[in-house]
Amino acid sequence: MRLVGDDTFAAFGLAGAAGTEAFWASARTPASIPDGEGWVTLFLRRGSEPASVGFESWSEPVPLRRWGDTDCWYAEVRMPARLRVTYQFLAGDAAYADPLNPVGAGGDRSVAATPDAPAQPHWPDLGADDVLPVPRTRIRWNSARLGGRRTVRVHPAGGGGPVVLLLDGDDWLYLHPAMTAFDSAVASGEMPPVTLVFLPTTAREGEFGCRPELWEAVRDELLPLVTETGVPADRDRLVVAGQSLGGLSALYAALEFPDLVSRVACQSGSFWWTPDAPGLADPLGGPVGGIVAARLRERPDLSGLRVAFDVGEHETRMQPHCELTETLAQQAGATVRVSRSPSGHDRAGWRHALLRDVAWALA
Repeated sequence: MRLVGDDTFAAFGLAGAAGTEAFWASARTPASIPDGEGWVTLFLRRGSEPASVGFESWSEPVPLRRWGDTDCWYAEVRMPARLRVTYQFLAGDAAYADPLNPVGAGGDRSVAATPDAPAQPHWPDLGADDVLPVPRTRIRWNSARLGGRRTVRVHPAGGGGPVVLLLDGDDWLYLHPAMTAFDSAVASGEMPPVTLVFLPTTAREGEFGCRPELWEAVRDELLPLVTETGVPADRDRLVVAGQSLGGLSALYAALEFPDLVSRVACQSGSFWWTPDAPGLADPLGGPVGGIVAARLRERPDLSGLRVAFDVGEHETRMQPHCELTETLAQQAGATVRVSRSPSGHDRAGWRHALLRDVAWALA
């Protein structure tokens, strides 16, 4: 990691002496400069106590250094080419968004992107203080099969159409504005009108492991409730979109409930998963492809399935698990699309793939 050469931070386009009011009035970070095949990215924080930059899955936290005796703390972080990553400042027990970055993800996270990271059309830049829109239609779902009560939001993008079930739905409501992004994609003609169903999760490992209860409950309880809302909702072209363990669960549903799920958008599916993997010191170190690969080797007839796979370019340990699953799904007859996003294991990188792959699944 390089050190800043002078107190103007001029290499990153910042003016004035670090820590002065003039400096803070014009400071906007993160800012990146080329460094070999990648980038050096500057993060700034104004304060009096030590802190670090915490990244979502891509890197260990990076401590901030103080500039002299000023209130300016900084870190220069080497980043690879093509990276979009969620981060926050960590100070003691507090975690919060970067006040100098106008691109937020919920109230306590920010998003950084290297200059060569592709744009993400349809996803607006929202700061930490912005309030994301919430669909008006909501379902109070008391699930006999799963137990407990949860609120499921429903939004007819473009007037409604095929159901798109968004797993980890609260993340797509309160961290990343999927409602706005899908409305924009439909309005631009990049996908047909759809009905978004935001499915919240109360216990991810329990519900998204390869077990039938969630999908029996979706089939027998939730989708009938969606139909009763009066929002146009075509269940015959259901798309399930999931990330990480949600991606695992989405493909599991297509394998075990083919009459329910025939279209899947899967980002960074946790295909390392086996029943005992979550308790291991190295969950990703087990059989490549995990239990899903074992099921796919039985060569189920997947000729009616359309599945889009995506995984981050920087998820090196995830890639073997995903690559084997992609190959086996195609060999079993599924129509498969494979892509790689400029990210690690991070919703900030998945969100463009979400729109693109849902549109493809409905093509």
